[in-house]
Order: sequence, then structure tokens, then C-alpha cells
Amino acid sequence: MNSYRQILYHIVFCTYNRENTIPPEQQEGLYKYIWGIITNRNGVVYQINGMENHIHILSDLHPTVALADFIKEIKTASNLWMKQTGKYPEFVHWSEGYCALTYTYRDKAMIVNYIKNQKKHHRHVAFEDEYRDLLEENGVEFDEQYIF
Repeated sequence: MNSYRQILYHIVFCTYNRENTIPPEQQEGLYKYIWGIITNRNGVVYQINGMENHIHILSDLHPTVALADFIKEIKTASNLWMKQTGKYPEFVHWSEGYCALTYTYRDKAMIVNYIKNQKKHHRHVAFEDEYRDLLEENGVEFDEQYIF
């Protein structure tokens, strides 16, 4: 008997102190690098985008990979790569935590669109408000003092 699963993860993490340390002209290179990390771990990437201080990823991950390990690998490898390239001189490191929300496959187009439109979205909504809204909309209990 085979096992089947379909889990889409919407992952969000930010730079240390949510500082704007990912220059707009270097964001695409970072997203491509992260895309490679995920595909090398047999994951499927549907969308990556973000702003100067945070990243959104919509992906599936291989069932043999634990979510926490997956995110740790993305953050560790991209952190090292960003420092080695010299193209992110203000970048210190990623923040400690992350947000990972699950969605059904039928929600994929909606989440892809949401992630694609980050620049437009953030003209009107601050990252802190976006993050809080994502947690609340998905019924994630949180303590305000620990999320920012």
C-alpha cells in the first residue's frame, strides 16, 4: 500500500530585528538560491517573494524532511551564501523564529498570488500587521511579546 499526502506550507521568516537588509536588486538572486536549496531536498517550490526584511515561501516538502529541519537548512545555507557573495552587506542573519501555515492544494493559486504581490501589499500594510493577521486568520495562538 502506498502513502499519499499533499501539504502546502506557507513559510514566513524575517531578517534579524526585521531590518531592511535584503536590497531590492539582490532579492531575485536570493530567491533563486533558496529555490535550489528546496529542490535539492526533493521539495517543490510554488512561489518565493518578499521584501527587504522578510521572505514568503510556498512549498511542499518531501515527507522524509521535518519542517523545522527544512527551515533551519534554508536559513543556515542562505545566511552563509548571503555573507559569502558580499551582495548583502547590511545582512546580519535571519531572525530566530518563523511562521509555517498549511493550506490545501485548492488554496494554492490564492497563496501564490498573495506572495507574488508582496510589493503591492506592503504599500498599505506593515510587516508586523501582516504577520499578526496571518496568525489570527489561521487560528494560531500567540503572545504578542514573543512575535516581535
